[in-house]
Amino acid sequence: MMPALGRHIIAELYHCEVEKIDDVTFVEKAMLEAAELAGATVINSTFHHFSPFGVSGVIVIQESHFSIHCWPEYAYASIDIYTCGDSVNPWVAYEHLKKAFGASHGSTMELNRGQNNLLSTGKKSPEFHGEKQTIKKESIKSTRNIWFTQRNEDLALSLRHTGERLCMEKSPFQKIEVYDTNAMGRILVLDGKIVCAERDERAYHEMIAHVPLFVHPGPQRVLVIGGGDGGVCRELIRHEGLVHIDVVEIDEKVIEISKKYLPGLAAGFDDKRVHITIEDGFEFMKQTPANTFDIVIIDSELPGMDGSGSELYRHISRILKEDGILVAQGGSPRFDSEAFGRSFRGVSEVFGTAATHCYLLYLSSYPSGMWSFTLAPKNESLRPGAPDKLMVEEFCRKNQPEYYSYDVHKASFVLPSFVQRLLP
Repeated sequence: MMPALGRHIIAELYHCEVEKIDDVTFVEKAMLEAAELAGATVINSTFHHFSPFGVSGVIVIQESHFSIHCWPEYAYASIDIYTCGDSVNPWVAYEHLKKAFGASHGSTMELNRGQNNLLSTGKKSPEFHGEKQTIKKESIKSTRNIWFTQRNEDLALSLRHTGERLCMEKSPFQKIEVYDTNAMGRILVLDGKIVCAERDERAYHEMIAHVPLFVHPGPQRVLVIGGGDGGVCRELIRHEGLVHIDVVEIDEKVIEISKKYLPGLAAGFDDKRVHITIEDGFEFMKQTPANTFDIVIIDSELPGMDGSGSELYRHISRILKEDGILVAQGGSPRFDSEAFGRSFRGVSEVFGTAATHCYLLYLSSYPSGMWSFTLAPKNESLRPGAPDKLMVEEFCRKNQPEYYSYDVHKASFVLPSFVQRLLP
């Protein structure tokens, strides 16, 4: 007979391999393996990955639970293993996790929980209702709840995924991941930030592409900085008047992974008008002659969110033709209002406050659900919020966009009061 109802191991692992304990799928898999090796019966697993780093999770077992909290910045993991009865060996689980995480050493403490010599039968036993049943191990179906989380200090977005990460590669520039989520389909994640999600990416790509093209009186040449997932190109090639599209992506791996795992976005790369250059966008623009492009689209984090970017915007202004237009994503007024305001001011300092406009869209895969674009035409007489209605409606009839329309185009430039107050 066991001396207690349960065994409780509190363990700490030091000098773990950082990449392993910051990988939610690896951590969950290691914990599941540890539970199985220890002889436990898994009921449910729930794990979260936090931005910028960190993993927490718990496995509920028929015999109690396993839990873990990881601090990758310290190469440290804290583990709690609690088992009831004598069918599970918690030390087997501990040894497996120590090896799986590559820890140099660990410290442990074991407690007996519910010691028999201190137990007594309650004055009133709980009443039993219904037929007594014996739960067989093979009849239990375990479930998995594994979450990707992107957050700042005050706000977070969490998406549940299948638990199997489809892709993880480290390029010279960033960490690239693809997850298959329950609510948003496949998501592309760069350095812990969601770039696009299959379920609502069309909203983002339609608005960053079609709005400037219908503001410009006759665009033919477009430059896309970033755009390695292909979504912007897919929307641009719907415009028959375009004759040349340059895509300048610094990270070739993003294009390769998008073609393999997000073919619905990357299909636009196959159009003969699309020319891909693997290079830093800033360097590309410095070498580009003046008055080359009708539209420049920055499909990456907008320079200037940290207060810099003026030199880049001056080069963009130089390579744009007289009726040229800059459009770039401006971030979330809700998620990071200070960075949103700084980036807008960075553009307006070069293009002028009167010629710099903000427009909005709404999509659930980005933190706060509200996202912005900054649009700046060199010609101040262009009216961003007043496209040609017949042209837009004919385009929409032919292409059946999911989000973009004439009314949406106009309405996107109508800003809530709190957003207006963030702008100069």
